[in-house]
Amino acid sequence: MNRQALARVAGPPAPPARPGAAAPRGRLEWPLLRAWLREDGWIGADDAERVAARFRAGPSSLHALVRLGGAGLVRLGAGAGSGRVLDTEALTEWLAGRCKLPYLRIDPLRVDVGRVADVMSVQYAELRRALPVSVTPAEVVVATAEPLDTEWVAEIEAHTRRPVRLVVANPEDLRRYTTEFYALARSVRAAQKSGEVSGSASFEQLVELGRTNKALDANDQGVVQVVDWLWQYAFDQRASDIHLEPRRDMGAIRFRIDGVLHTVYQVPLAVMNAMTSRIKLLGRMDVVEKRRPLDGRIKTRRPEGADGSAGGEVEMRLSTLPTAFGEKLVMRIFDPEATVKGLEALGFGEHEGALWRQLIARPHGIILVTGPTGSGKTTTLYATLKSLAREEVNVCTIEDPIEMIEPAFNQTQVQTAIDMGFAEGLRALMRQDPDIIMVGEIRDLATAEMAIQAALTGHLVFSTLHTNDAVGAVTRLADLGVPPYLIAATVIGVLAQRLARTLCPACKARDDGLSRDTLDDAVRPWRLSGGVRPYKAVGCLECRHTGYRGRAGLYELLTLSPAARQAIHPGLDSEALRRQAVKDGLRPLRLGGVMKVAAGLTTLEEVLRNTPSPEMAG
Repeated sequence: MNRQALARVAGPPAPPARPGAAAPRGRLEWPLLRAWLREDGWIGADDAERVAARFRAGPSSLHALVRLGGAGLVRLGAGAGSGRVLDTEALTEWLAGRCKLPYLRIDPLRVDVGRVADVMSVQYAELRRALPVSVTPAEVVVATAEPLDTEWVAEIEAHTRRPVRLVVANPEDLRRYTTEFYALARSVRAAQKSGEVSGSASFEQLVELGRTNKALDANDQGVVQVVDWLWQYAFDQRASDIHLEPRRDMGAIRFRIDGVLHTVYQVPLAVMNAMTSRIKLLGRMDVVEKRRPLDGRIKTRRPEGADGSAGGEVEMRLSTLPTAFGEKLVMRIFDPEATVKGLEALGFGEHEGALWRQLIARPHGIILVTGPTGSGKTTTLYATLKSLAREEVNVCTIEDPIEMIEPAFNQTQVQTAIDMGFAEGLRALMRQDPDIIMVGEIRDLATAEMAIQAALTGHLVFSTLHTNDAVGAVTRLADLGVPPYLIAATVIGVLAQRLARTLCPACKARDDGLSRDTLDDAVRPWRLSGGVRPYKAVGCLECRHTGYRGRAGLYELLTLSPAARQAIHPGLDSEALRRQAVKDGLRPLRLGGVMKVAAGLTTLEEVLRNTPSPEMAG
């Protein structure tokens, strides 16, 4: 939470009152809010009368802001904000300014649920329409939907022995998060009370002989509720990974959102161990085995939508690792709506998109996708294979592990325990009459030789490598021991890619300080053509003040022309190959990223952080 934006109050200052009139106190009522909106020039006389006629029909249990937010009001005036629909969020922001209090949009990832639930009971929070959102040694920050009702502030200050700062929040958010936060805190407490345990197997744990501890049950109702909450929050926050990390005293829960880790919650080690056991149980993993790494998979479903529509299926890949303080668990989330995209949604530029479609339409050869872990290689491969999987085509994959179940593919997983690696699996696939083959990764010479054999016998083969750029994939194959003449005969294209965070559309602002010359310097010896409209990251509630929301792909596509194949020989010169590739139309990763900067999609800092510098000899 941005505490600099919070103003210290002993109770909110009373809104301006007419001379001789007492400052309003107590619960908000729609007639008062309607009068204030008229005074501030936000609504006209006709709208005010229409609201009065509508609301006089009968009382309502809804908050006054919610009732007005559903009345279809539009802000009057000719300045900034005129014509804006006055929904509940807009009215809450207006009310905060009117009461001279900070406005807060509650971000659940920034609230320490365990601590705030100790400030007041759920019944007290619901009665006062207030919710603690931050507790520090110096203060307690409480969000309220009733800024005129402050009689309770002194009680909370006496209870916590800290001053209270008030902020104004959307009453609908308050109602939702009051229910969720207190339910979560109650579940954690219930899970903790179910077993009197120490911190499980830690290198620093003292073994107390003769003491019998009742372990938490993975099926305990409190544990089940906490795990359900964890998944629902991860889906709501667009997390790609969930980390359960045991620490010395507490267990940390972290989400990776747009490539950045956020700490969400801390739970007692006993509860985290029970959560890990619960998730391992659902993933059909060995719950007892904690000494070696394990892998598993869970298929679940998103919560129902607000309109009652069924939530889509989501797959999670599980991985455990023994650490000094217990068993660490990482869940990688594969949402079909986000992972299995169409080619159009991958973010190819017009140039690379046209070349990629030509490349994957070839009848045979090897196409490689390169990049570090987490750069989107799986998404690109699945989207490409899905576009090629037709009734008359047999698409087979050998993966470690299977990232996402796709009915249109015949998918096989590597089983190292029975000596079925990539090379053995690929050898078996060759006898399955495939048209298109995808090999999860080329890690050794045996797998590379089998992939080359498949391409030479008329199959289209896709695979991945870990290299910094597209040209590096050719030298990597040579380093594995593949003869250069076989590389030249079979590899038809290499796609290198990265992911860069995209600017938040709600708050990005024009960056007049970034010139075309600066962008040209970043990609020299290339130069940009066309318009330049750069934007910069600002930060708002929608993007958690990071300035970024979502990610886009940056691509470098190498197509091996006859001239480029001539550069692949026993004395392989990667710089000569790069020079020829540039003549054939290769655009380096950084150039593709800077073009997105010029289009206002991301920032130069983000591109420089994620791409290697362009290299071109001569």
